[in-house]
Amino acid sequence: MLTLHASSADDCRAAIAAHPRLLVDYYKDNCPGCRMLEMSLHKFAATADAGGVALLKVKLEIVGEDFFRGLGLRQTPTLSLFRDGVEAARLPGFQSPVQITHAVRAHFSGVAA
Repeated sequence: MLTLHASSADDCRAAIAAHPRLLVDYYKDNCPGCRMLEMSLHKFAATADAGGVALLKVKLEIVGEDFFRGLGLRQTPTLSLFRDGVEAARLPGFQSPVQITHAVRAHFSGVAA
């Protein structure tokens, strides 16, 4: 699984446009749930379901609170699944590797890598 890092709102928009199967991890420092989600994403990345999926890491402290508020994000971590540039699902809070796999299968099936 390809991992990208956004340092601006433009980086986010560009990644969403460029990757037909994109997970976006909205997180911040000093967030226990964010660290746990990072471990889940690492485990998910080692599975066959991660093939052709890109991961975009968007850190609150870098991109800014206004950007997060503009997206309607209410908590970190939040994991969004973008299919062909459109948000297909938003999963707030910690997600286990199994939950991530189920979401990817449900929302990305049939999308070319």
